Amino acid sequence: MRNNLIRLIVSLIAICLVVSITGLASDYPSKDIRTICPWGQGGGTDAITRMITKIAEKSIPVSIYVENIEGGVSGTGIYEVMKANPDGYTLGTMTYDSIITVPRKKLVPGYDLDKLALICRLTSEADALMVREDSRFETFEDLLEAAKQEPGQINVGIQNLGNRTHIAMLMLQDDLGVEFNLISYTGGAGAQKEALLSGEVEVIITSLGDFAPLLNAGQARGLVEFSAKRNPQFKEVPTFKELGYEMEIGSFVIVAAPAGIPNDVLAKLEKIFDDAYHTDEFLGWLDKVGVTSAWLNSEEVEQYVKKTQAKYFEIMDMLVEQGIIEE
Repeated sequence: MRNNLIRLIVSLIAICLVVSITGLASDYPSKDIRTICPWGQGGGTDAITRMITKIAEKSIPVSIYVENIEGGVSGTGIYEVMKANPDGYTLGTMTYDSIITVPRKKLVPGYDLDKLALICRLTSEADALMVREDSRFETFEDLLEAAKQEPGQINVGIQNLGNRTHIAMLMLQDDLGVEFNLISYTGGAGAQKEALLSGEVEVIITSLGDFAPLLNAGQARGLVEFSAKRNPQFKEVPTFKELGYEMEIGSFVIVAAPAGIPNDVLAKLEKIFDDAYHTDEFLGWLDKVGVTSAWLNSEEVEQYVKKTQAKYFEIMDMLVEQGIIEE
């Protein structure tokens, strides 16, 4: 009798859970959605996050608001997503560091990509070297020649020690036999902009899209982009491949939710962002700021992250073996 009662109670709990989840999916969204940007305001990731959510909320009866949570090279903000209730009301935007630097260096205890459900990829951007408009360097060759004449004297602003911009500069130095004075700025491209304009550094490495406002205003210009194809918005900037070198590196923006989110809610979120992404407003804005559109759906972005992580972990292993970076 007691066993039958226990089984009945367990069955009722299971039914309630199914009904609860089903109701959540059918009513979703019924309250405002929090989207965490793990970088500071004024950077490229922040701008993309705010634009896509502004457009996405037009198709739903609630607001999507953005909260900037910096720290841990994006790990602090993304960990907040991992810990959130998997009900579809907390999302986050991830970048290169979120899937490479943070897990590789174990910067945030408990951080694990398995704790996330990936919704889509929005952009994929190559990095570039940029200078102030009045810089003494007219071309990348000018910069390279000066670096040979002034080893370790030219200040270059990277975003964080150990992240992709740092790795790119280490590889560049090693391949071309030059040395720069690399200065780290946390918080994304916003701090880099201030450093360049103030003269704290002569050169910046990040994406052209991150610096689009300064480039379009004539306050900065690109020397070279680490890609194989010229940026459609900044066609005057040569690619590294055109100059006879081989290196492609950059970042991306991915939208994620906590793992365990109901499949129906995940599908609804993918549809919401798919619709927002494919509007003339969003794609036109990306073209205007020089950011490369690169949509991947939930299934595709899962595979992309696995391949990208394997690729860059291999590169970092090689740099460690060569003594260029430390674990």
